[in-house]
Amino acid sequence: MKIELRYAAHPADVKDYDTDRIRREFLVSSVFVQDEISLVYSLYDRYIVGGAMPVEKTLKLEPVDELKATEFLDRREMGLINVGGDAEITAGGVVYHLGHKEALYLGRGTANVSFKSNDNSNPAKLYINSAPAHHTYPPKKVTLADAEIVEMGTHETSNHRIINKLLVNSIVKTCQLQMGMTELKQGSVWNTMPVHTHNRRMEAYFYFEVPAKQAVCHFMGEPDETRHIWMTNEQAVLSPSWSVHSAAGTSSYTFIWGMAGENLDYGDMDIRHPDTLK
Repeated sequence: MKIELRYAAHPADVKDYDTDRIRREFLVSSVFVQDEISLVYSLYDRYIVGGAMPVEKTLKLEPVDELKATEFLDRREMGLINVGGDAEITAGGVVYHLGHKEALYLGRGTANVSFKSNDNSNPAKLYINSAPAHHTYPPKKVTLADAEIVEMGTHETSNHRIINKLLVNSIVKTCQLQMGMTELKQGSVWNTMPVHTHNRRMEAYFYFEVPAKQAVCHFMGEPDETRHIWMTNEQAVLSPSWSVHSAAGTSSYTFIWGMAGENLDYGDMDIRHPDTLK
């Protein structure tokens, strides 16, 4: 199990970053590493992003020195969404079976967490988000059938998409963590348009189902000082509260959004329309 620390950055400083520095600070290029739990601890709302990919081994969620805790989830909550083969997750003595595109919430204080693939020829890929928690809420598995589903955008504006709200407060009680999955319709490439910021919380995006030889151009930065990061399949990106977070792909794709911060109001956004961006 490995974890990398990322510091927060002031938007005035980010204006002077070159491509390499932007990628080093915000891109999570290797989410899934075979038979490892690989995490990034961001000082944006102390959010943790990463993945677990058990193939030949059962992977145990160990405490890390950065958390100064006996168990990883002593003071944290966690959300997982499986983007691979069927998984078996043991948490607090209970076994959960997680299929493709199914989610699991684990509350503060959950101990003895481990991850296993049912078939090592089609291993599970468990995308992980975690945030500090002040209260313990019960674990809950959420399938696409349980999700709150919203259809947004249009074919004419190239952003026709289905938003699957999985680990949100209308579905499961959490302290601050929220996660969901957006699936773009064929022929649509823009997500999260018009763009927005929300100083009340930060966000992270994970892009997957990006075809071979294709890419996603993720846009970030202040609305009047935007930057971009080219991303490929199964990569994640951190989005500070002051930054926009949107993308256009060279094909259709799917992405998972996760966020934490001051409130749980999904609609709390400061919108910036396309013709005002710079």
